[in-house]
Amino acid sequence: MQIGEKIKMMRVQRGLTQEELANRSELSKGFISQIERDLTSPSIATLLDILECLGTNPGDFFSDEPDEKIAYTPEDYFVKEADDVSVTWLVPSAQKNSMEPIIVELAPGAKTDEDAPHEGEEFGFVLAGKISVVCGNQKKKCKKGGSFYFNSNRPHYIENTANTKAVVLWVSTPPSF
Repeated sequence: MQIGEKIKMMRVQRGLTQEELANRSELSKGFISQIERDLTSPSIATLLDILECLGTNPGDFFSDEPDEKIAYTPEDYFVKEADDVSVTWLVPSAQKNSMEPIIVELAPGAKTDEDAPHEGEEFGFVLAGKISVVCGNQKKKCKKGGSFYFNSNRPHYIENTANTKAVVLWVSTPPSF
């Protein structure tokens, strides 16, 4: 690992100049420059001071774990189409996360499969069209701009009750799709 390169990257990410980092860590600008170019190595105490000024700790600094992916593009999505229902998973491998966001597209008259009762909660936002949300014995209409939220402990599904396509952003926690 190139310590200097990583220190420089973190300094730049935080919008600090070499002089600002030097002042905060009570070092000279020239010494920071030498460290960043890997021309010299700081003592452990000096490195700890620099890391503190950069808002990190040795464990995180020396971790080889790649940064967590936080933004996704349509190329990352997974789409499953069946009959008149299309489901798009917006976050790959969301099963390992606490939430699972999907986009459900329903042709006129189509409905999702009924989900059996399970632990968790469901949230949806209607992006286009009109749907009915069926949860246990309740059936509620929801149109574009409307949303729904319920505990997943009852059988549930959504259906398109209009003559046009319906599009719903649906988030389940924990993942269940």
